[in-house]
Amino acid sequence: MSGWERSSGVRVVPPARARKLAKVPFVELTDGRLQGVVSSGSDIGRVYVSSVEAGTYAFSCSTNNNRPCGGARGMFCNHIRALIGEAVLQYGGGRVSRYLKAEAAGGEGGEPDAASLTSVMAAARPAPGDRSAAAQVFSRFLRHLSYLELEPVTAPLPEMHWFPTTGAVA
Repeated sequence: MSGWERSSGVRVVPPARARKLAKVPFVELTDGRLQGVVSSGSDIGRVYVSSVEAGTYAFSCSTNNNRPCGGARGMFCNHIRALIGEAVLQYGGGRVSRYLKAEAAGGEGGEPDAASLTSVMAAARPAPGDRSAAAQVFSRFLRHLSYLELEPVTAPLPEMHWFPTTGAVA
């Protein structure tokens, strides 16, 4: 059997560059948005759920208990800027640019950097977006945190039982 057949999980794309998880512990490109969880700069017990929609760059930022971010009034707040920066570290500027449909000039190595992506999106004067996805994003973040508490094992996780067993034929 190949390594893929013996594996109980899906291959994970390695990060483009190493990143520190203290400020932005969770970032993802999904559901037509760049979205994630960003730590508050002033309160250790508060996090913000931030997102930017692909194409329109409509943005939203609110606390984990759905209070709006005070800095996201008509423009990208610092949480959204931090999210974009960490997304570039995690996925690479080219991938983030393509996903968000942001035509930004390339920096080092031809890929756009976080500053150029943020600048292009902010210049489009995006409108505040829908905050309804914040609960789902925060829930996925909490699910990812629960995996960190598990002991490392080679057996499959029971909640992932829908994956076929090795050698199963459909």
